Amino acid sequence: MGSHGMLARRALLTENPVMVEIQELIRGVKDSISLAQGVVYWQPPKQALQKVQEIVGEPSVSRYGADEGLPELRKAILEKMRQENKLHKSSVMVTAGANQAFVNVVLTLCDAEDSVIMFAPYYFNAYMSFQMTGVTNILVGPSDPKTLHPDADWLEKTLLETKPTPKLVTVVNPGNPSGTYIPEPLLKRISDICKSTGCWLVVDNTYEYFMYDGHKHVCVEDTHVVNIFSFSKAYGMMGWRVGYIAFPSEDEELKDQLLKVQDNIPICAPIISQKLALFSLQMGPEWVTDQVKDLVKNRALVLEALSPLGEGAVRGGEGAIYLWAKLPEEYPDDFEVVRWLARKHRIVIIPGSSSGCPGYVRISYGGLAADGCRVASERLRDGLEELVKKGMVE
Repeated sequence: MGSHGMLARRALLTENPVMVEIQELIRGVKDSISLAQGVVYWQPPKQALQKVQEIVGEPSVSRYGADEGLPELRKAILEKMRQENKLHKSSVMVTAGANQAFVNVVLTLCDAEDSVIMFAPYYFNAYMSFQMTGVTNILVGPSDPKTLHPDADWLEKTLLETKPTPKLVTVVNPGNPSGTYIPEPLLKRISDICKSTGCWLVVDNTYEYFMYDGHKHVCVEDTHVVNIFSFSKAYGMMGWRVGYIAFPSEDEELKDQLLKVQDNIPICAPIISQKLALFSLQMGPEWVTDQVKDLVKNRALVLEALSPLGEGAVRGGEGAIYLWAKLPEEYPDDFEVVRWLARKHRIVIIPGSSSGCPGYVRISYGGLAADGCRVASERLRDGLEELVKKGMVE
């Protein structure tokens, strides 16, 4: 007998995490290659790892630290934000990754009866964070079909006409799952619309360093804006779990409520991880951009692999580590295509339905060095050519 009737509705009504399903798929296919999970192939800076090894036995590493983060790390982050992000009126809280940062923000800003706004294709974990905290009135806005930029006209109309006004709007810049960059004028317009209607804007900047083709990442800062950042991708620290929230420094009440949530989830981010984040930050942004620049080769390989889908099928890719592709019309069940590609061609990607867009797929090109990405791209191209010409023949 199952326990279904005795479980929380907020958990039951939350979508299953697509990455858990994908990991099961990978385990079930011998010698599969993944272009699925959003990871990078590099490890943290060697010098930073060496410093961490030297201090692992220090007593302070095994004790709790300040809820908001190690003072020396917060100081370094604030300096980084001033220099690189032009954020001069923000305080910072260190979290156990950007996903936990987002949950902190949702729990602090949103009640279950509130409505919130996202844009499709949306980041699946953010969608799940709303569901799991009981915020089920999720309004999903459209994006421009060609650029995948959030539709600011729709946003303005919706915020003005929806009563009560939605509590929060969230975007990822550059995008996950799309790799689309939101240009500065559009980001500022979205921010202005939110401010004029009394709505929070939460911007996930996880991929701030992952910009290509001359694009430059920018942030917005205001009394209604919360920015989220991560060490995971930039410094290859996925498993170390360190992210941070940048919130209006003058808002003491917001800080107090964020601390309540923080104290009841991780208490503090792991101390050893925060130390690694500090040592990595000391390497400077150049260390990260040196790693990222080589991903342009991976992006080119995957773009070529997607060419069987035809002209205009691929979108995004100005930033982050993703490309977003439309499957042929006769394959609306994207998850079935993903399973077939895994079984038949031993290549794994993400179904777009997990991001609110059935009939699409997300391809991540950050997790493999060039040689591995070349092999993966060949498998993907072979699979898509077969899909287009013959269909899903086992």
